[in-house]
Amino acid sequence: MPLDSVRPSPLVEQAAASLRKQITGGQWPVGTKLPGETTLARELGVGRSTLREALRALAGAGLVRTRQGAGVFVVATEPVADWPARLRRAAVTDVYEVRMLLEVQAARLAAMRRTDEDIAVMRAALDGRGAAAAEGDAAFVDADIALHEAVVAAARNPVLTDLFAEFMPALRQGLIDLLELIDVRREEADHGAASHAELVRAVESKDAEGAARVAQAELQATLRLLLGED
Repeated sequence: MPLDSVRPSPLVEQAAASLRKQITGGQWPVGTKLPGETTLARELGVGRSTLREALRALAGAGLVRTRQGAGVFVVATEPVADWPARLRRAAVTDVYEVRMLLEVQAARLAAMRRTDEDIAVMRAALDGRGAAAAEGDAAFVDADIALHEAVVAAARNPVLTDLFAEFMPALRQGLIDLLELIDVRREEADHGAASHAELVRAVESKDAEGAARVAQAELQATLRLLLGED
C-alpha cells in the first residue's frame, strides 16, 4: 500500500500520522522492519531530518524501536497510553490501592524527616479539613487531600510527591461520588477527624511505624467503602 504524501505544515506531525496509519492499520505488522530513511522520506515528501523526528515521535508512543545497525522495527500496533490517561480510565478502587502503597510509606518517611514547618502546615491543613466539614462534599474532599499532600511533602521525596500529584485528579471525583452515594457525613460531618489527627500526632512525635499504621488503617477503611464492604 503506497504511503500518502504529506503537505507542509506541520511536516513532522503529518509524517508521524502517515506512518502511524500504516502501523495501526496493519500494513506493517509487529516485527516488520521499516523501509530505509531515504525511501520513507521520498515517499512522504519530507526531508530526512523531518522523518527522524517523526520516527522519534512513534518511538515515544511505543510503536517502533531502533535497533543499532539493523534499522527501525515495529514493536506494537497500538500506541501506549500516557500515564494520566491510563489513570483516568482505571477503576477508582485500583487507583486507591496504589495510593495506599504510596501514602503508607510517605507517612513513615514523613515521621522520620519532618520539620517544624511541616508540622505547622499539617496542623493548618487539619484545621482546614475540620472547617470544611460544614461545606459541601467537594470542598471537604479538597481539604482532606490538602492534609494528605502535606504529609507526602514532609517525606522529602520528590518522586513520591510527583506520583501522589498524578493520582489525585483520578481519585478526587471518585471520593466525591462516594461521599454523595453513601452519605457518611450525615452523622459525622468531619468524617475521619480522629484518625487524621492521630496521623498528624504520630508524624509530629516521629513515630514512623505508628504513622504508617494509622495511615494504613485510615486508607483501608475508605477502600472498604469504595468496595462496598461493611
